[in-house]
Amino acid sequence: MSSAPPPGLPLVDAMTPAVLVLPGPVARDEVPRLCEDVRARLESSGAGVVVCDVAGLGPPGLTTVDALARMQLAARRAGGRIRLRDPDPALRALLGLVGLRFEVEGQPEEREPPLRVEEAVEPGDPAL
Repeated sequence: MSSAPPPGLPLVDAMTPAVLVLPGPVARDEVPRLCEDVRARLESSGAGVVVCDVAGLGPPGLTTVDALARMQLAARRAGGRIRLRDPDPALRALLGLVGLRFEVEGQPEEREPPLRVEEAVEPGDPAL
């Protein structure tokens, strides 16, 4: 005996991103371990995003920027990305200064500006 599937859309479990907490300043020798943690969390969660809680990092420096850049690279190579949670304004400024853009939790994604749209066409207007 068979039964019909329930009406409506199928139920899908939401994928919750894994969280990696970075306490205290990051030392250069910790970076390979952090990159491996990012890869492992991407593989185990299947979410495609690892949230890096950077609230406890303290004053940012170039070692922190280097670590975050390498973690993002490791995530991209594993088919995912990292998202920062609660970054210090100084860290965000430093990342912007060196030209690195990270998705920040709670902020809308940056999108390309919309293309020019003409709402009305007047007779005699030249074609673009």
